[in-house]
Amino acid sequence: MENLTADERFDQLKLNLPPAPAPLGVYKPCLVDGKYLYLSGHGPVRDDKSLIIGRIGSEMSQEDGKLAALQVGLTMLSTIKTNIGSLSKVKRVIKVLGMVNCTPEFEKHPFVINGCSELFAKVWGDENGIGVRSAVGFGSLPDNIPVEIEALFELY
Repeated sequence: MENLTADERFDQLKLNLPPAPAPLGVYKPCLVDGKYLYLSGHGPVRDDKSLIIGRIGSEMSQEDGKLAALQVGLTMLSTIKTNIGSLSKVKRVIKVLGMVNCTPEFEKHPFVINGCSELFAKVWGDENGIGVRSAVGFGSLPDNIPVEIEALFELY
């Protein structure tokens, strides 16, 4: 997969992209500034446009949380394709901020956010798909989603 484009790598994963979500507030889902692409916080949108909901540590396991983070990553890829046209226009992932809706005792935030980070590494490769990252716990997230992730990318 060394010589494949990001779009070709994604196609080999045989995963579906959900519809890119429309803003539910006063913000832009993505913004290009020069060679940088900023993505606002995204939640786990399913193919039918519904959201995965639940709190990790009570209604959801950490494994289910990781799958929700994967779904957030797919939602982010959908936003990129919808607004930029191609995953291959992204040079690299710079920064990921993962927010986990969890109980106070839950401590495996990085494990959960790996669901998204592992997807990005598969799409852009380890060198360009892994950026700096924070994975933190929150007492709640909008609509009781388990994971919200925002990211910064460098474009070609």
